[in-house]
Amino acid sequence: MNDFELMSHSLQDVLNLSCPPIAISFLDAMPDDIEAYGSDYPAPTEDGRTGAVSAGCVFWIRAAERTFSTIPEDHGNCSVGSLTHGLIDLEQAATKADVKAVCEAKWVSPEVFPHIPTVSKRPKCIVYGPLAEVRKLPDVVFLRVNAKQAMQLHSALPTLRFEGKPQCHIIPLSVEQQQPAISVGCMLSRVRTGMTNNEMSCALPGAQVADMIDALRQTVAADRMVAGYASQDAGRFDSSLDRTKS
Repeated sequence: MNDFELMSHSLQDVLNLSCPPIAISFLDAMPDDIEAYGSDYPAPTEDGRTGAVSAGCVFWIRAAERTFSTIPEDHGNCSVGSLTHGLIDLEQAATKADVKAVCEAKWVSPEVFPHIPTVSKRPKCIVYGPLAEVRKLPDVVFLRVNAKQAMQLHSALPTLRFEGKPQCHIIPLSVEQQQPAISVGCMLSRVRTGMTNNEMSCALPGAQVADMIDALRQTVAADRMVAGYASQDAGRFDSSLDRTKS
């Protein structure tokens, strides 16, 4: 088992994850040893949007099954995701109909867009895949988490940020600011990815994950001790209730 397989298994074990951690890497060139995602694009919209999937966040779901590389055009159907991942600039995003639609719905205001975190350097390629399969340190380790797991991450990681929409901006927070972040999600992404109502997403800077696992182990061990105490203490009340009923 290599270091990244061990890291993946450790994260799954300590947090009891239902979905395996995935790795995301921003590259300056297409790798020769990684298969391209590969997909036929649908006909473009009037504003020119199309891509391999409806939004780049869909790659988070597909990456649990296999490792693949993507090019900027693969992400092109979602202007918000393309902006956060550094694939287009704010001026380009502002011309797109999907951005206009979310502003008209008052889902976000136009004033928000200049403040959305973005990847600063335009990548030639973004690679996605199970963390257990990577051979080089990824930029981001991405997790799908529930409320209990978010609680434990929050307790273990003092710099963890909680964010809202758009969900994908936690990726540049991790890449550019080296800051772990959880997103409560956004409706655009939930519809496109099929993530359940009980799931949130978490982006961890790849270089920090090994140390984070140690902190998570300590947090989870403390939680187990407290859970044991709370369960034993609560039993006093259950017993009292039973005696009252009898």
